[in-house]
Amino acid sequence: MRLFLLTLSLFISLAAFAQQDRYQFDSTEQAIRFEELTKELRCPKCQNQNIADSDAVVAKDLRERVLALVKDGKSKDEVIDYMIDRYGYFVHYDPPVTPATLILWVLPVLIVIIGFGFIVIRQRKASVKQTWSDADEVMLNKLIKQNKRQEQS
Repeated sequence: MRLFLLTLSLFISLAAFAQQDRYQFDSTEQAIRFEELTKELRCPKCQNQNIADSDAVVAKDLRERVLALVKDGKSKDEVIDYMIDRYGYFVHYDPPVTPATLILWVLPVLIVIIGFGFIVIRQRKASVKQTWSDADEVMLNKLIKQNKRQEQS
């Protein structure tokens, strides 16, 4: 039993010391830039995780590419532009405002406003009261008298 517990504790301690994706940087500035970028870039496969937290193979490849670009001295914006050029705006959590994104945000609001306006106009037309003239009253009385004569016959 002691041998089993010793072996189990050995495996647990080895698992605790195992580190994934240990990177070496030339300066702390590079390490900070790498960390910011990996938290700001989205994994194309996972779609709801950044590449720092994702275990997908593509995220590991992206981390490696970000590492190479950071070590080459590229700025944060240059790395983001490179990733957007390669993977599209989806890879960045904060995509820029473009005509396409404006349409995606403005079109639903316009549809709701136009629909509300249509309902209001239709309600106003339906609620317009017709005026009842004296000629209409005379015509109604005439029709009632005709109806009574037909019932009597």
